Amino acid sequence: MYEFNYHRPGSLEEAQRLFLESDDATYLAGGHTLLPTMKNRLAAPSDLIDLRSIPDLKGISCVESRLVIGAAETHFNVSSCAVVLKAIPAFAALAGSIGDVQVRYCGTIGGSLANNDPAADYPSAVLGLGAEIYTNKRCLSADEFFDGLYATALEEGEIILRISFPIPETASYAKIRNPASRYPIAATFVSQMDRCFRVAVTGAGNDGVFRWSDAEKLLDQGGGSDSLIGLYPGEDLMLDDLHAGQDYRAHLVGVLTRRAVDAPGRLTLC
Repeated sequence: MYEFNYHRPGSLEEAQRLFLESDDATYLAGGHTLLPTMKNRLAAPSDLIDLRSIPDLKGISCVESRLVIGAAETHFNVSSCAVVLKAIPAFAALAGSIGDVQVRYCGTIGGSLANNDPAADYPSAVLGLGAEIYTNKRCLSADEFFDGLYATALEEGEIILRISFPIPETASYAKIRNPASRYPIAATFVSQMDRCFRVAVTGAGNDGVFRWSDAEKLLDQGGGSDSLIGLYPGEDLMLDDLHAGQDYRAHLVGVLTRRAVDAPGRLTLC
C-alpha cells in the first residue's frame, strides 16, 4: 500500500473542501473494495476522506410513505432497523444476507451503490424498487444511476446523501450465493407497486445490474410465476466466469425470479 493522508470530516462541507484541496482524493464509505485495491497497489489516492461520521449521511425513517436511508448507514443497521423491517421486510433481509458479520458492521449502503460491483446485492433492490438517489448535487432515479460494471452516473466529487424508496405492495429477493464470498452468483429482486412489477437482476449480467423487462411484462399481465416457466434472459447478457457459465446463469435467473414471485415479502437463499 502506498502512503496516503487520512481525513475524517464531521460535516458535508468539510468533506467537499478536503476533496477540492487534495491532489487525488477518494471518498471512503466502508472500504471493502477500495482498501484491498490499495493494498495490492492497484490504486494510490493521495487522500482518503472517510464519510462515515457525517450526520447528514445518517438516519433511517419513513417520510410521506417512502423509506429514506442515509448513505452512511451500515448493512447491519439496515437489516435490523424496525422501520425497514416494517416497511420493506425483504430489503431488510437482503441487507442481512450481505457478506459476514464483520462486513455488515462496516459496509454502507452508499458505498455499495457508488462502487456498483456487478455482484453486489443493494443495486438489485434499488433498481427493483425504483428508488431515488439523492446526492449533494441532484436527485437521480435508479434507472439512470447505474451505468455498467463499476460505473454510475455520479460525477467526480459527488457524494450520495440518502436513498429514498417507495414502499411496495410486495417485494422479495432470491439469490444463490458463492459459498466463499457470499456474493450472489445470480439474484433477483421483484417488487409490485400499483399492479406493476419491477424485476432487477444482479450477479449475473455482463454489464452489471439490469431490469428484466420480458419478465416484467408477463407478470404485469397477471400470469404469476407460471407465466415465467421457460423464460430466461439471453445468454449473451450473462457473465461467464469460473463460478458459472452464461447458460447456467441464464437458467438461474429464470428459476430465482419464479421463486421470488412465489415468496412475497421474503428472502430466498439457495
